[in-house]
Amino acid sequence: MNKRYDIAVIGGGPAGLAAALEARKNAPDESVLIIERDRELGGILQQCIHNGFGLHFFGEELTGPEYAGRFIAKLEGSGIEVMTDTMVLELSGDRRILAVSAKLGLVEIEAGAVILAMGCRERTRGALNIPGTRPAGVYTAGCAQRLVNMEGFMPGRRVVILGSGDIGLIMARRMTWEGAKVEVVAEIMPFSSGLNRNIVQCLVDNGIPLKFNHTVTNILGRERVEGVTIAEVDPATRQPIPGTDITYECDTLLLSVGLIPENELTQAAGIEIDRVTSGAVVDETRQTSIPGVFACGNVLHVHDLVDNVSDEAMMAGRAAAAYVTYPAPAAAYRNVSGINGVRYTVPQRVSESASGKLDIYFRVGSAYRPATLIVRCGDDVIAKRKKQIMTPGEMEKITVDAAKITGDITLEIEEARPQ
Repeated sequence: MNKRYDIAVIGGGPAGLAAALEARKNAPDESVLIIERDRELGGILQQCIHNGFGLHFFGEELTGPEYAGRFIAKLEGSGIEVMTDTMVLELSGDRRILAVSAKLGLVEIEAGAVILAMGCRERTRGALNIPGTRPAGVYTAGCAQRLVNMEGFMPGRRVVILGSGDIGLIMARRMTWEGAKVEVVAEIMPFSSGLNRNIVQCLVDNGIPLKFNHTVTNILGRERVEGVTIAEVDPATRQPIPGTDITYECDTLLLSVGLIPENELTQAAGIEIDRVTSGAVVDETRQTSIPGVFACGNVLHVHDLVDNVSDEAMMAGRAAAAYVTYPAPAAAYRNVSGINGVRYTVPQRVSESASGKLDIYFRVGSAYRPATLIVRCGDDVIAKRKKQIMTPGEMEKITVDAAKITGDITLEIEEARPQ
């Protein structure tokens, strides 16, 4: 089956929904399609039943399903077509999509513009090389979240969590509230990769210990996890320190050790990838190195707040609508990069025709207290921001005036002491 759409969105999670709706709003006469591999729209939000979503975007506190539901409801009568239970197999450089659907079979889709919104996946035990046997009871935190919140299944009753990412922190609280005993949360870094509010609300408020500079060194048990050994690591080498081992009896190990953007389609299409974010290199409109292909949300870089995902997705939706409505010639670009403590920036380049105020998102590589961010264009300082603390766990943003951009841009941390 062959189909033609003006705008095709790959992914029906929060990014894909916001991008499709904004594209439709800005190009009401163009056809828009959402392709989602799951049986329903909403993505990861459907299993995030805790509140805390929507404070910035909607001005009120919502659960994950409620947040997704706000966007799904807007699809009614919008004219946006949806293909669920459909897996995209291939994206070509000329914006042709090959997908397979249980209902339609093999489908080839030709699109005027494509928006990538595939989200990300969790890093598994296989990527960590943890010694020990291979018993049942080792889960990623997101997998455990789906089991508890959507399938009604408790993975275990005595739990150790490796990694202090937001999903791990939230699952520490969730497992406790469901009657499990969370023995400890171990974090190999000297700081958490999760939001500070989640550390307080999920761990401190529930009396769950958090050990920094610790990691799992052994998993005990053959048929089922019987215990987990953790040890302190050297802050410089991240290697376990002999004699610091502690063994916790438990039946479950949850892993919250990072997220990986789902960019296999992106790479196969020949799109340039940022080695730090593992997402596409984009400009201020979120257009990738292939004209007419845009990226947004966690497939581009991992976000802390879904509110920011929606904002970025709407930006990509507007740009895709403009691309199919009023095609513009190829632009010349100026590079944006981070140095001296700034780990990465998004966007990684800005077109010479950019105007108005531009938001640059970034993460630092360590914890800084206090910190001053300097944005330079050559020798000229075009923006500056002071903050009491900056940590890798929280994405930062600074706004610059496009009129002041005359060359390549660098962001760096000054007058800061790494903690």
